[in-house]
Amino acid sequence: MKLTLTRKPSFLTCTLGRLQVNGYDECFTLEDVVRQVPGVPVSEWKVKGSTAIPVGTYDVELTFSNRFQRILPLLIGVEGFEGIRIHCGNTDADTEGCILVGSSEGLEMIYGSRPAFSRLYPQMQEAVARGERITIEII
Repeated sequence: MKLTLTRKPSFLTCTLGRLQVNGYDECFTLEDVVRQVPGVPVSEWKVKGSTAIPVGTYDVELTFSNRFQRILPLLIGVEGFEGIRIHCGNTDADTEGCILVGSSEGLEMIYGSRPAFSRLYPQMQEAVARGERITIEII
């Protein structure tokens, strides 16, 4: 299963985007502000709890989250970041680097997060059950 997150330019507080599953539009996304400086180490541009992860392709695994007390998608191998998940939320206050999903977008927020996650997550579970690798490409 291939997830593709296409980001829009950042606002002052967040970055909106679109998530596709295997080439088909799935939902809207919200992340923290993109601060990445190409060629510069993450440690020099990351603002803890307020920075979107670097562009790139990451494996995704469904693992138990101690914070949310449930199984959620976890991005693997994100340089300079730990515990980056895909989960519900509506504004930058709901994320510390994670990817939030929603059914629609507004100005610096997304709406319908729970319904969007409820559509996305079972697809990921089915992919895992089929033995498929899940990746997310962030562009």
